[in-house]
Amino acid sequence: MGKSTKNGFSLIEVLVSIVVLALGVLGAAGMQLAAMRTAQQSAIQTFAFQLAAEMAGAMRAGHGRLLQENGADPFIGLDYQSVADGDLQTPAKLCYGIECNAQELAEFEMYEWKTRVKEALPGGRIVVCRDSSPWSSAARALTWNCDGAVDSTAPVVIKLGWQVKNPDGSLLRDASGISAPSVSLAVAL
Repeated sequence: MGKSTKNGFSLIEVLVSIVVLALGVLGAAGMQLAAMRTAQQSAIQTFAFQLAAEMAGAMRAGHGRLLQENGADPFIGLDYQSVADGDLQTPAKLCYGIECNAQELAEFEMYEWKTRVKEALPGGRIVVCRDSSPWSSAARALTWNCDGAVDSTAPVVIKLGWQVKNPDGSLLRDASGISAPSVSLAVAL
């Protein structure tokens, strides 16, 4: 009788290889989740910047007419929070295919922007004001506060923000419990 020389894997080796494979799969799943969160935040950031640029263009286009008709720009002073303000009030005229004056067009455009902020930005907020320093060095973030009066010479700034999540899924908030703006765009009027 000869000695058997069969070689194979022992049960321990198989279990160790399964554990190593499981750790690799969990790591890949975690990376996929992080990539999806990053892609979602990037898409929201892109939409917010495009909306702010669109708003700036509309403000520049109607600024002279609004000042002639009203003596004031209704865009400045806009502060809308989709969570706190709830349902939107439809403006007097929906200027899709009908003639509107500058004030009615401004109200319609603000309504459209608020609708888009509510639909696309989770917990979205928009502020249009005069602000000479939208960035806080102490907080290392943009702020919602506006330091300029409506008739001051401070630049007009469009600020957009939404509820951003930390990697653990909790909401990113400052010390006072508020999500800071994520986009700030100065408008040359």
